[in-house]
Amino acid sequence: MSRREPNLSGPSQRQLKVGENVRRALSDVLMRGDIHDAALGRMSITVSEVRMSPDLRHATAFVLPLGGRDAELALEALNQNAGELRHLVTRAVTLKFSPQLHFVLDESFDRMDTTRRLLDDERVRRDIDARHDDDADTTESDDA
Repeated sequence: MSRREPNLSGPSQRQLKVGENVRRALSDVLMRGDIHDAALGRMSITVSEVRMSPDLRHATAFVLPLGGRDAELALEALNQNAGELRHLVTRAVTLKFSPQLHFVLDESFDRMDTTRRLLDDERVRRDIDARHDDDADTTESDDA
């Protein structure tokens, strides 16, 4: 038996396409309030990305409630209603197998805020401006 080497190049086009379709379907279900759960009905939840496993049987949804408030409560409510969400998503997306839904808090928004704060720091801005000036000087000497 030969062992398959892990795919180091990232997700396939099929995984990306199915992930986006599942993301849209999940967003629509949450936006319309099709879930019969009072906690989810009160929350506005952003589904920023869905990553599919290579066999398309597992979907990891990166979610964050609006404003980031009650994130743990939202995650708990989503996990409790994963079966119903799976059923509703499957009705909207045609696949051979219905993917098992897993929910994870999306921390990319926090990382973006941290990056913005770093870039706004006076020392970092000074370094960026100095590098930009060096690049401009190099371009001028190349033109001469």
